[in-house]
Amino acid sequence: MEPTGFNRKLAAILSADVKGYSRLMRSDEEATVRTLTEYRSIIINLVSKYHGRVVDSPGDNILAEFASVVHAVQCGFAIQTSLQDENTNLPEDRRMEFRIGINLGDVIQDGERIYGDGVNVAARMEALADPGGICVSGSAYDQIETKVAFGCEYLGEQTVKNISTPIRVYRLTNDKAEGECTIKIQNRIQSNRLLISSVIGLLILAGGLFTWKLYLNHSDKASEPASVELTDYPLPDKPSIAVLPFDNMSGDPSQEYIGDGLTEEIITALSKTPKLFVIARNSSFTYKGKSVLIPTVGKELGVRYVLEGSVRKSGNKLRVTAQLIDAQTNRHLWAERYDRELKDIFAVQDEITKRIITELQIKLTEGEQARLWAKGTDNLEAYLKYLQGIGHLKFNKEENVLVRRLAQEAIELDPQYSDAYSLLGLSHAMDIWLKNTESPKESIQKALELAQKAISLDNSNAFAYGLMGYVYTMLEQYEKGIASAERAVAIEPNSAMALDFLGFALRFGDRPNDAIPVIEKSLRLDPFARSNTIFSLGFSYLYAGRYEEAIPPCQKAIARDPDNLGAHLCLAYAYIASGRDDEAHLIAQEILRIEPNFSVEYFSKSYPHKNKAVKQEFMSALRKAGLK
Repeated sequence: MEPTGFNRKLAAILSADVKGYSRLMRSDEEATVRTLTEYRSIIINLVSKYHGRVVDSPGDNILAEFASVVHAVQCGFAIQTSLQDENTNLPEDRRMEFRIGINLGDVIQDGERIYGDGVNVAARMEALADPGGICVSGSAYDQIETKVAFGCEYLGEQTVKNISTPIRVYRLTNDKAEGECTIKIQNRIQSNRLLISSVIGLLILAGGLFTWKLYLNHSDKASEPASVELTDYPLPDKPSIAVLPFDNMSGDPSQEYIGDGLTEEIITALSKTPKLFVIARNSSFTYKGKSVLIPTVGKELGVRYVLEGSVRKSGNKLRVTAQLIDAQTNRHLWAERYDRELKDIFAVQDEITKRIITELQIKLTEGEQARLWAKGTDNLEAYLKYLQGIGHLKFNKEENVLVRRLAQEAIELDPQYSDAYSLLGLSHAMDIWLKNTESPKESIQKALELAQKAISLDNSNAFAYGLMGYVYTMLEQYEKGIASAERAVAIEPNSAMALDFLGFALRFGDRPNDAIPVIEKSLRLDPFARSNTIFSLGFSYLYAGRYEEAIPPCQKAIARDPDNLGAHLCLAYAYIASGRDDEAHLIAQEILRIEPNFSVEYFSKSYPHKNKAVKQEFMSALRKAGLK
């Protein structure tokens, strides 16, 4: 077999994250960021000491690689011991505990980054570890069994997400015990959702799916009291649901967009009814490729119900499985399998959505039903092109060019496809921020025309109205921008995207006090929101004159994305406005690290705030912080 063009190697991978990070952030963001920064520094130093290197450290995660499994495990024990000592100096409710997973496996190296199942299995081991604990895969355990003294519990072979074969899992302890591992197959691991999926698959193959109805007996589910204590957020006063990304079971990574598209279409449809509380796509997709327990998902997102499923495409055949689960009781409320032609994917989306509405006992008016089942296209090829385009939406010039081409191809296949025009319009708007246009004015005008075209084809297209709200705001037509974004929210009241567009229009339209509750609702729908939404709340506080309140959102945004320029600009402004000039000067240095050629004058020209006095105050604050 000819070698591929990739650089492959065998490596020991250590993956670590913070248990209960969202709870800590919500309780005290500044203290959490300080602790995380200190603990991350400890971990990085220990990784270096044990001859490893940190590959990535987004948010509360750390990914490191080692040439030796022995060094990786020794480092894991050193990390947990050091952090345990550090935690003794903190109140019990402020202690930060990491879970660590270690695997030995084949990885692909691309520059400084590594990819592949070797990394994925390490992440699955991490998810199975206790707070302050370590889990290792069988391949890693085999290398250290006689080389490192440790206590051990064998957790059995576990089926983990997106890995085709079961993995042996071992929990390590630092009590220096000798001898064979204790066998302890834990119920909490046996209940992981991928094992449940396997059981459902066996029932389906046996032709016994109807037995779910007999077994579950869930007629009283809507009246069961919900326990607020079981979630990181107060439960909404309406049925609440998260739709997890449908697993791609095709064995072909290029087919990921089909499952992702199916997931997004269901989220979008459910978001159209105000009688549901629906978690945003962004937060649901943070679980993509991870092995997680359904009760954990419900707790972290603050929802009562979770939908999960899988998609397998083979030629023109499509197999979709879906199951609705009560996250607080871990009971399956409904499960179904759909074996259809690929062209029937639209019908499958509708059937799953209708079943969720029925199971949660939601009664819709005729108008709500009409809006819920509105479809963008009946052309399968156009739809698949659109899904591929959505899959390439990244803040990257080359990817944006590909998004535009796919959107144009979708329009060629179906000239009446409203969503495709919206996607094409978004690509033109992104060109401005990517500095990939010779005429920003022409690009923003093109985006406006395409949004208007999309609306002319489908007056219920929230995506198009949101985009139009954004464009009008950038063109300093503030009232039009607010009105368009408000229309987007009216169409999809559960859409974090629509709320973000409205928050943006209100913030720049000099209505910060109206923007604050809108952005807060978006953040509740999207607990793992991108840093842009978080610092948008900070700016809204600043424009409302609530300077101290603006600081925590800015810090949280930076913790989530240390290279986010907007978050740093927001924090510099907040520090100056709060009289904390020294701290503002430090943030100004970070701004220049991110953007060495940053110019206040150039930035001012592209900042479309309605209130020129507020805009001037912002620019003056940046200059006072040390920027030119």
